[in-house]
Amino acid sequence: MDSRKTDACELVDTEKRHLNYLRISITDRCNLRCLYCAPEGRIPKLAHDDILSYEEILRLVKIGIQLGIRKVRITGGEPLVRKGAVELLARLTRIRKLKDVSLTTNGVLLAPYAQRIFDAGIRRINISLDSLNPKKYAQITGYDLFGKVWAGIQLSREIGFTPIKINVVAMRGINDDEIVDFGRLSLDHPFHVRFIEYMPIGNSRTRSRDQILTPEIKEMITTIGKLTPVGNSQNDGPARRYRLAGAQGEVGFISALSHHFCNRCNRLRLTADGKLRACLLSDHHVTLKELLRNGGSDEQLAEIFRLSVRQKAAKHQLCLNGSTTVRDQMQGIGG
Repeated sequence: MDSRKTDACELVDTEKRHLNYLRISITDRCNLRCLYCAPEGRIPKLAHDDILSYEEILRLVKIGIQLGIRKVRITGGEPLVRKGAVELLARLTRIRKLKDVSLTTNGVLLAPYAQRIFDAGIRRINISLDSLNPKKYAQITGYDLFGKVWAGIQLSREIGFTPIKINVVAMRGINDDEIVDFGRLSLDHPFHVRFIEYMPIGNSRTRSRDQILTPEIKEMITTIGKLTPVGNSQNDGPARRYRLAGAQGEVGFISALSHHFCNRCNRLRLTADGKLRACLLSDHHVTLKELLRNGGSDEQLAEIFRLSVRQKAAKHQLCLNGSTTVRDQMQGIGG
């Protein structure tokens, strides 16, 4: 492809949004079974041959860079369960045109990998943590592993990761009694605690009745102090950022249902099996894998990126009452 195009973003959709951020799921496997993600019973797994190889992922990233992608986040499933994940991170951070490479993890394997991840060049990590209570953590995730996750978070702080973002899916009657505790966590630690509205994705064990929305969450947080807005930086996602007075860290709110941020969405998602999705909250996708494995040129693959962007909807159609959902499973889409 023409290297003269590397500083321009070709991925501009019909709403004039510049899509420069690619989230890449490297596996559909996960070592937890969270209520809002995993259905009852057995979870079907992709066959090994159906999952993109690291070489295929790197090729697609480099094509994306030619089109204007500048930010990449590695996700899963749980990315650290896939062999060679840290080496992939290192290869990505060495790509000069990428301005930001980060990782989302559930933290179970973070402690044994944290130093290697840092040495690979990663500085920003997101850790999913829906309870600070070990017993409740086990109820939400299916496993008594809170201690391992907390140890990974503490070690990551000691090593020097910054920011460390802690993602909390807020669920009524499940962990809403801990929202204030998570807010206090930002007072005592330099963590960015981000409250995420529950979104009806796939066949999970939670429903729309479990939703607790940002205005109510903010009201709870303000019982411990005034929330002062923090200006967003270039690498920020959809979170609205705030700080409590005297806090070492921040709190943020990702309000996909109560406050659509579709008008400023800048991301594409590449699933582990090679599907390109322009919206997390839509089942629409285009497939890259067949062309990738059957001799497709870089320009032909680039055209699929462009096609996905052209078809990106102005906004998602999920409703607060749960009348519309995303059929695909979250572990298959990528966190």
